[in-house]
Amino acid sequence: MSFVKALRCRECGHVYPIEALHVCEFCFGPLEVDYDYEGIAAHISRDTIEKGPGTIWRYRDLLPVESDEYVDLGAGWTPLVRARNLAKVLGIGELYIKNDTLNPTGSFKDRVVSVALSKAKELGFKVAACASTGNLANSVAAHAAWAGMESYVFVPSNLESAKVIATSVYGGTVVAIDGNYDDVNRLCAEIASEEPEWAFVNVNLRTYYSEGSKTLAYEVAEQLGWRFPDHVVVPVGSGSQLTKINKGFNELYKVGLVNDQPNVKVSGAQPTGCSPVASAFFSGAEFIKPQKPSTIAKSLAIGNPADGVYALDVVRKTGGGFGSVSDEEVIAGIRLLAQTEGIFAETAGGVTVATLKKLVEEQKISKDETVVCYITGNGQKTVEALAPSSEVTATIKPNLEQFSALLQDLRS
Repeated sequence: MSFVKALRCRECGHVYPIEALHVCEFCFGPLEVDYDYEGIAAHISRDTIEKGPGTIWRYRDLLPVESDEYVDLGAGWTPLVRARNLAKVLGIGELYIKNDTLNPTGSFKDRVVSVALSKAKELGFKVAACASTGNLANSVAAHAAWAGMESYVFVPSNLESAKVIATSVYGGTVVAIDGNYDDVNRLCAEIASEEPEWAFVNVNLRTYYSEGSKTLAYEVAEQLGWRFPDHVVVPVGSGSQLTKINKGFNELYKVGLVNDQPNVKVSGAQPTGCSPVASAFFSGAEFIKPQKPSTIAKSLAIGNPADGVYALDVVRKTGGGFGSVSDEEVIAGIRLLAQTEGIFAETAGGVTVATLKKLVEEQKISKDETVVCYITGNGQKTVEALAPSSEVTATIKPNLEQFSALLQDLRS
């Protein structure tokens, strides 16, 4: 059963049928899934959700898929970790890490791909495809293998080797493009118009794909005992994840799953080497000026973010803030999270933790707020970023005397 009514343009409100559409033909604005929230409210309850699967599909009534035959590797229901050690270091009270490093392919992209390819199968597509900075490529290739679909993923040629390996292992076709992500995305948009049986999850299926990120809001509220946090910090690449987390909080209130109206401050995190949304926030601009990416946080290296202006609007309207952090701060953020909470995040996670730290120092996050920091990818994917500053502590001969001498030196 699906409660999707139609697709609706975010800009002009024009209504479209439930098809593989993502751009309004009248104003070229992006399309949004429009739901029957009254119908959902009459059908859904905390009890039905809690009795559901331990995946994103426990929230199926709030997702745009009608069929029960999901393309599902088990994405979602990842831990919400009470980060007491990190909170103590930062000087704040109630801090949680939403640990999406534990998804099937190691990133939150499993949420959006599970939704997108479930819809793709429903609509009759035969080939799964995407433009990617790495994590999405991993996820599309894995989910396509599970679903028995061909896959074609397109990535920048300078992508981290771990992400290339973790994509090619699933047997699909990996095409490297001599250019940055924005170049890759433009090419994929052209290919999508030429290949009618190809489901580009973040192009012609983007309207449905992006809805998977709402589950990051649903889970946090449920894991907090059906209450909203006061403040969340979200990494920003395209800007879609941030906007959908905000949409998810509002939907929970609309359908009566959380009684209190959401008043969640939503803050964004970007690396300085690719911070078009943060730059617009700091300058007070209404539009996003594209940038040429130059950062180790390649999963956030989107110089012309499709949902940037909407992410900017959410941050401003909710009273959140923005962080723009250097590559050195990114590495420090990765190490800080690992050394306090035992969670190894990829570079995007380092951006988010470094931004969290900066927002606390700037008093944009108060000590009495309940804060959630979204960590969206596993550090094993971006080990190259840490390699220059990582080495063994010491090398010794295999005898007790040398170890004793080393121990004495380390403790002195």
